[in-house]
Amino acid sequence: MTIQEKIAKVKKEKNAVILAHYYQEGDIQDIADFVGDSLELSRKAAATDADIILFAGVTFMAETAKILNPTKKVLVPDMDAGCSLESSCPSGDFEIFTKQHPDHVKVTYINCSAEVKALSDIIVTSSNAEKVIASVPKDKPILFSPDKNLGAFLAKKTGRDMLLWDGECIVHKAFSLEKIVNLCQEFPNAKLIAHPESDKNILDVSHFVGSTSAMLNYVIESDCQQFIVATEAGILHKMSQACPEKELIPAPVEDDNTCACSECHFMKMNTLDKIYNALVNETPELNLEEDLRLKALKPIEKMLAL
Repeated sequence: MTIQEKIAKVKKEKNAVILAHYYQEGDIQDIADFVGDSLELSRKAAATDADIILFAGVTFMAETAKILNPTKKVLVPDMDAGCSLESSCPSGDFEIFTKQHPDHVKVTYINCSAEVKALSDIIVTSSNAEKVIASVPKDKPILFSPDKNLGAFLAKKTGRDMLLWDGECIVHKAFSLEKIVNLCQEFPNAKLIAHPESDKNILDVSHFVGSTSAMLNYVIESDCQQFIVATEAGILHKMSQACPEKELIPAPVEDDNTCACSECHFMKMNTLDKIYNALVNETPELNLEEDLRLKALKPIEKMLAL
């Protein structure tokens, strides 16, 4: 049996579901029951009737699945698969910051720890952030954490008064504006599309800015045949499957000694072998203290209700 067949067999035996983020390697996306961005995966985790959820992504995503499914076993192929954005916002520092601004509504990007979620008023993803922000009364100032680039993009787009936490994603800050401009000149008919976690100078020259799913849909629906894609390179797998006739060019990074594209080291820590072993041994399992889970659940439920 191939590793893919072994995974399918044990998954069926244990009534397990595999959720995978778009930034996973293509072979992992291909064996997943569902592939999506943070919002889509949150919805899928909330709705699943599986006994076991294996989350092929990073740990904060698996935490979200556990917060929404306390009675289900949540497995993570590699517990060391963290997130630079999550690390940029320690819960202790975040709590001090929120207490310094008690009048602000705490709108927090899902790329954070369960502890930070528990200190927040409402959670957002890049897919639904505009809608969530619109639901906050206009006379209320907003504390947006932890991604300053996404926050600045949303503040400009919505016109809202937002105090930004100083955090960013190493994957999206790696892009080189100079190299992207040169690439646009080389491919004058290409559309530059970017994730709002990217630096402002990248967003300002992009033809389209949106969440991972929105970028995928833009490529599918556009009449354009060439795209320069400024986000984690894993999304190119689904884009190429959906639009094999279109040319997809990964946006270049400052340091391209090993790869011209930007990849998340943490996302790429998951492998088919680790997924198989996790399903067979039902470990590593992600657990949360119930008090923390309940506190973190409230702002997530507010998001899902919208």
